[in-house]
Amino acid sequence: MERVIITGGTGFIGAPLARQLAAKYEVVVLSRHPARVGSIGNGVQVVAWDGRTAEGWGQLADGAFAIINLAGENLSAGRWTPARKAAIVDSRQQAAQAVIAAISQAAVKPTVLVQASAVGYYGPRGDEKINENEKPGSTFDATTCVAWEKATDAVEAMGVRRVIIRTGVVIEKSGGALARMSLPFKLFVGGPVGSGKQYFPWIHLTDEINAIQFLMENKQQKGVFNLSAPNPVTMKEFAVALGKAMGRPAFMPAPGFALQMLFGEMASILLNGQRVIPNRLLQQGFKFKYSTVDAALSAIYRA
Repeated sequence: MERVIITGGTGFIGAPLARQLAAKYEVVVLSRHPARVGSIGNGVQVVAWDGRTAEGWGQLADGAFAIINLAGENLSAGRWTPARKAAIVDSRQQAAQAVIAAISQAAVKPTVLVQASAVGYYGPRGDEKINENEKPGSTFDATTCVAWEKATDAVEAMGVRRVIIRTGVVIEKSGGALARMSLPFKLFVGGPVGSGKQYFPWIHLTDEINAIQFLMENKQQKGVFNLSAPNPVTMKEFAVALGKAMGRPAFMPAPGFALQMLFGEMASILLNGQRVIPNRLLQQGFKFKYSTVDAALSAIYRA
C-alpha cells in the first residue's frame, strides 16, 4: 500500500482528508501533540514531529507516494499582532523546511508534494474574475501566501511534482468559518458582513478533500490550482443563502468598522473578498459535488 504523509493532518481539512485517503493508502499524520490527538480514524497513523525538522519522521518520506503539506498557524485564529504575524509566517516556513529536508534525504523521492496556500494570495480585487495566472496582492495574507508557496520551490529541482492549492473559505457545519458565521443566525440576528458587495470565495469541505485527492493522484497535474467553487457569490448572497438553509432571517449586517475595531487588520479577510474561479480544476475535468452555494448549504444543514 502506498504511503501518504500529511502535515497539518489533525485540523479541519486534514483530519477528514486523512480518513478518506486511509481507504486506499497508508496514511501518516504528523502532529506536535499526538497524545492529545488520539485516533483520527481506522488506518491513520499519528506520528510525532516538532513542526520544524524532519527528525523522527523523515525516513517515512523515503518511497512515499505523496506528502500533503497543510501545516501552518491559522490566519483567522486571532488578532494580527506583530507576534502573531511572525508566528503565522514562521510556522509555514518551518514546516516547509522540514518537508524539504525529508524529501532531500529520501533515496526514493515522493512522487508528489501537495502544497497548501490560499486565495488570499491575490489580495482584494473587487469584481474582477481571478484565475490562477493573476499576480499576488500586497496585503499581509497575500505576502504570507507568496512566501508559503515559495518555501517548497526546492522540491521541483529534486524531480518531485508539486501542486499548489490556493483554497477559498472551506464550509462545513463541523468547524471552520461557517461555525462562527452561523452563530448570529442561530440568534436571529444574522446578516452580511461589511458592505455585502465583496465576493466570498467558498468551497464545500467535500469538494476540497476530493480536489486534493484528484490533484494528488493525477500524475499530469502540477502547478497552481484555485480550490474554490465555480460559482462565487457576494457576501450578501451568501448570507441570504445561509439564512434560508438555517430557516433564519438575514437582515442584520455586521458593519465593517465594528469588525475592524474587534479584529484589527485581520478583518480584511472578511471585508475584502476575491471573485476566484477554479479555471484549471474545471479544465482538467474535476466535477464539483456542490457547485452552488444553495446546494452546499442545504446539504450541510439538512444533514
